Amino acid sequence: MLKHPFLNIPYNPQLSVLLRGIEIYDREHTLGEELQEYNPNDIEDREKIINLYILPALNYLSYRHKFTLLEKLKTELKNENTDFSALFESDYDDPKTIAWDEADIINARGFFERILSNAEIIWHEELKKAASEDQSEW
Repeated sequence: MLKHPFLNIPYNPQLSVLLRGIEIYDREHTLGEELQEYNPNDIEDREKIINLYILPALNYLSYRHKFTLLEKLKTELKNENTDFSALFESDYDDPKTIAWDEADIINARGFFERILSNAEIIWHEELKKAASEDQSEW
């Protein structure tokens, strides 16, 4: 069974982890200001956000964790009822604040589709390695 990267519990991937690279709580005047230079709805800016902030923030994950996370994302993208905009919502009782809130993202599902597409390219070798293994033995 695949364990959480830092805990001795089973790994249960959460889509919210995909936005960790753009969490700005307590970094509003550094990362927050940096990210405000980008428009998450602009195709070119979205590519930069994903490739410079989102995917690098997940480099702590092993190839198996990346594979499992993307499989979860693929499943949720197939589910028409998944509300991707909810992942951008601010919960002021939770110290995570995303650089843009749900009202700023015109197509949240498209944002996550692009994360998947870019991750499949950038992590290609790692995903290929994980796919070639028997996941039941993790």
